[in-house]
Amino acid sequence: MTPADSPAHPRHTANPNENSSMTANSSSLSDHDRQRLLEGRHHAPHDVLGLHATRGDAGQITGHVIRTIQCGANSVQVHSGGRVWEMVNTGEDVFELELPRDPQIEDYRLFIRWDAGQGVETMDAYRELPTVRDLDLHLIGEGRHERLWDVLGAHVSDRGTAFAVWAPHAAGVSVVGSFNGWNSRQHPMRALGSSGIWELFIPGVGPDELYKFSIATADGAQVEKADPMARLAERAPGTASVTVADSTYRWSDDDWMTARARTDWNRTPISIYEMHLGSWRKGLSYREMATQLVDYVREKNFTHVELMGVSEHPFEPSWGYQVTSYYAPNNRFGSPEDLRFLIDSLHTAGIGVIMDWVPGHFPKDEWALGKFDGQACYEHPDPRRGEQPDWGTYVFDFGRAEVRNFLVANALYWCKEFHIDGLRVDAVASMLYLDYSRDEGQWLPNIHGGRENLEAVNFLQETNATLHRDAPGALTIAEESTSWPGVTAPTDHGGLGFSFKWNMGWMHDTLEYVQRDPIHRGYHHGEITFSMVYAYSERYILPISHDEVVHGKGTLWSRMPAGHSWDRAAMVRTLLAYMWSHPGKKLLFQGQEWGQAAEWNESRGVDWGDMEGWEGEFHRGLAALTARVNELYRSFPALGESDHGPAGFRWIAADDATNNVLSYIRSHGDQKVACVINFSGNTLRDYRIGLNDSGVWREVLNTDDPAFEGAGRTGGDIHADVLASHGMEFSAALEIPAHSARWFVKG
Repeated sequence: MTPADSPAHPRHTANPNENSSMTANSSSLSDHDRQRLLEGRHHAPHDVLGLHATRGDAGQITGHVIRTIQCGANSVQVHSGGRVWEMVNTGEDVFELELPRDPQIEDYRLFIRWDAGQGVETMDAYRELPTVRDLDLHLIGEGRHERLWDVLGAHVSDRGTAFAVWAPHAAGVSVVGSFNGWNSRQHPMRALGSSGIWELFIPGVGPDELYKFSIATADGAQVEKADPMARLAERAPGTASVTVADSTYRWSDDDWMTARARTDWNRTPISIYEMHLGSWRKGLSYREMATQLVDYVREKNFTHVELMGVSEHPFEPSWGYQVTSYYAPNNRFGSPEDLRFLIDSLHTAGIGVIMDWVPGHFPKDEWALGKFDGQACYEHPDPRRGEQPDWGTYVFDFGRAEVRNFLVANALYWCKEFHIDGLRVDAVASMLYLDYSRDEGQWLPNIHGGRENLEAVNFLQETNATLHRDAPGALTIAEESTSWPGVTAPTDHGGLGFSFKWNMGWMHDTLEYVQRDPIHRGYHHGEITFSMVYAYSERYILPISHDEVVHGKGTLWSRMPAGHSWDRAAMVRTLLAYMWSHPGKKLLFQGQEWGQAAEWNESRGVDWGDMEGWEGEFHRGLAALTARVNELYRSFPALGESDHGPAGFRWIAADDATNNVLSYIRSHGDQKVACVINFSGNTLRDYRIGLNDSGVWREVLNTDDPAFEGAGRTGGDIHADVLASHGMEFSAALEIPAHSARWFVKG
């Protein structure tokens, strides 16, 4: 059955040339327009393709012309109101049909046949109005479109898909994909004024189609680029983007989101389990993690997880820090809806979700953001600012409104669309300093001649202020390794506006100290006490992150200066008890919660086998200790709610270098927790500590407890007598086993 004889077209079949003045290889299209279409350099293809009126010498409408490009088609017909007209191929697969004036022709469809007896009917893409509004263009131009993902990218509807992309230097842009044979001539896009936005609605294109943008550059080249706003990417080694229908996921975390917005996170315990999606338990999908990860984190009493590698990155060993698709979740573990399910499951279990966010740099893959339209577009055009030599990557042009908009909207996107509770911002120092990792002459000073990246500062302030306003309760966390002032100060006070900052100084000093032999630690006592000099200069998180267990640094277990597993386990237990009692929120990388022996390797994953057998008893004891210190940290306000001011901390003895002991009191209201940390290899008997309240102090933690595979050499409550010590009216004598910590609660 031919299309004309089908039930859809029973009434009339036109002669191929009826009412048409067209003949093969003739065209009403100007040579100039034809050439620009064929070269993919037409800024306004809708002006010549689709349905247009023809006019006489006096300007009167004399008829219509319908024009379409259908690459490789054998024939194209126009169907309208039960009538059928055959179009003429005028060369290079540009098909035309000229008709007398007929208002009913405005409602027409195209029937394209590539092989005899086969064909498809579709609406004409070039009869569609622009899908990007003038208001959207205005906001994008100002860098203020806070829902950029609703406008740019690919948006699927029941009629087709609207494509829009920012390519300000392009001479022409086309959509190519699995739906048009990847032919750059088939679907040229129109430029929307001087905005740099190119747009096209393609009827019939639904979800799960692969696509890219084919860009004709100003210097005559042709490049194919993945969509910067794609919400899903093709599985590696493929590099295309994927059309995605709008999410229909029904969240069940209303209680969590409401509580999050009302919570003062500065005065709330935060204990973060940092994990790498691909290596925690290798082979798990998002939905499998929604059971196993939720159960594990809840068992260990962490308050949050921090996910590495959420944004799409094609090079898996990069750990997720070479992002090519900022709006697309990592597809190795499932769909975007599956990721939503994982986050929702964590929320309903009372667990917050933080993700790594990498706005400082991006890779140079030729199909991604770099030189997107043939010129520096997302990156700064001057390599002294636009390239990061340490990582071989490009640096975003933070002073460009559209680039700043791309990143600020991306932060909002994850918090709005995926209910992410916080962004840990990677490598902030590399953004703040123009001379970061650059030699003299390799960096460009700011307008005042200084080394501060003023545009990056403004960008970070805008991101933090916008996110805290529009995503109440969402956190921003800076990995910032210098002494830049005011990282966590409010933006209206000149600060960067982060919620928290990683305390890199505490981490370096602590790990340097604990890996020394105990007999030498007394000479380095200042390393372990120095953190309290600046503990309240910012709102800190104490991090033992993935960076500290790779590249020859060892793990917490292997850093310990001991040979026997018993001693190593005791030292790690002591370190964790010290960390959890020190002011600041907590972060621990996967495997360190039970003392993984070998360095982390993303291709091997976590060495869960370390916990098996008789030797594994020490690791199982460490896992039990982690769960216990998290439980106590969350239970006692003195530990979890007084992190950011001196009123919550008092030294008992900061100067006992001889014994390698630290002792201090954490307090909140009437509650007090006395912490005694013995970093030496000697058991200390009748060790006296000053206390600021009399009576019984209840022991709540002893890292030497058999429950943690300790020796159980001593334990129990202590009694504070009226005997002054350490500047306090009361004191108590106690025994502190070697490599151990004890906590006591009063009130």
